[in-house]
Amino acid sequence: MSDNGTLIIGASQAGLQLAVSLRQLGDTEPITLIGAEAQPPYQRPPLSKEFLTGETDLDALALRTPAFYADSGISLACGERITGLALHRHGPAGVAITARGRELPFDRLALTVGARPRRLALPGAGLDGICYLRDHGDAAELRRRLAAAAHVVVVGGGFVGLETAAAARAVGPASVTVVEAADRLMARAVAPVVSEFYRRAHLSRGTGIRLAAGVSGFEGAHGRVTGVLLADGSRLPADLVLVGVGVVPRTELAEQLGLDCSGGIVVDAYARTSEPSVVAAGDCTIRPDPMTGQGRVRLESVQNAVAQAQVAAATLLGRLDAVPAGRAVPWFWSHQGDLKLQMAGLSTGHDGYVVRGEPGAECFSVLYYRHGRLLAVDAVNRPADYMAVRRALSLGATIDPDRARDDGTPLKSLIGVGAVPANTA
Repeated sequence: MSDNGTLIIGASQAGLQLAVSLRQLGDTEPITLIGAEAQPPYQRPPLSKEFLTGETDLDALALRTPAFYADSGISLACGERITGLALHRHGPAGVAITARGRELPFDRLALTVGARPRRLALPGAGLDGICYLRDHGDAAELRRRLAAAAHVVVVGGGFVGLETAAAARAVGPASVTVVEAADRLMARAVAPVVSEFYRRAHLSRGTGIRLAAGVSGFEGAHGRVTGVLLADGSRLPADLVLVGVGVVPRTELAEQLGLDCSGGIVVDAYARTSEPSVVAAGDCTIRPDPMTGQGRVRLESVQNAVAQAQVAAATLLGRLDAVPAGRAVPWFWSHQGDLKLQMAGLSTGHDGYVVRGEPGAECFSVLYYRHGRLLAVDAVNRPADYMAVRRALSLGATIDPDRARDDGTPLKSLIGVGAVPANTA
């Protein structure tokens, strides 16, 4: 190995964690962390919540102080995009080329390049006032526009869309409407009972909800958006539109290297790409289910970015003994105003669920099961249930669904291992 060290492309949460983990594992070789954004690595989740409402600013979102990078021997290059990437024919070493023409040779390579917002290819989609939300620049622009907006339309009833709608209501525009193509909110992530709860909750707080409503285009005047056109022929007035219809993993550099990409950069449980000398972590990847080791899933969360980056660092150093033992239980959260949704596990493939508490009281949880065994939880303003299920899943344990129905019994007292009844309807 030369003295070129490790190049981490993507100054994201995963990228920073990978660099930190390399140092924690004793790596003394050079580390270069490079990102296209002008800002050092920062927290992204608050961008659709506290940042939009003005409760926090960019400095408070920084993941590390400026001095940390120098003190840790991590060379941080911000505002510089990698446009070319190649591996040498013999060995894992290679070179990256920046948009400025700078060459960055490396001995080891990690891709933590994240994802970009999925954009709508519809008539009028280029009008001023149609916004997307992924990075700090997007959020700063959206926050500025919210202060003067009279009619806000959010296209997409997923987590980012609903969080933005709640933030917009808090800022105080005249109207906020969420338009969702599916027949319920957050349909790919939660059970119908949770979708219906959030529909009612947002309505009660003054947000309009249009379900099963496709967008056919946008209307404008003098280059600015003035309305959202729906597939049923109706029109919603809008001087500000936020499009939140998912993201697309950034795979361009991986494809330059000929890596396997299918819905993301394909990696194994050790964050190895189809070229084993190259690792990838975070939102750009598609990986085996962390609970079962089977299939392929793409997880967009801080937890996954951090856990996967830790594994990737150990893999780069040939330290698979340092990979944490046990289950890395996926967990997520979505704060929509005063509604705190905490999720643990993956509910995909569930064949039944149990509701604890009363959705009408805005304090309840939903436990998901398959063949009578616990898969996941969605907890709304109910952190104790969330923590109990997260612990059970980390232990490979389950909670009897029939006993879980008793809302007076703390879930933590029901954590057990073994067969359980399959009656979860």
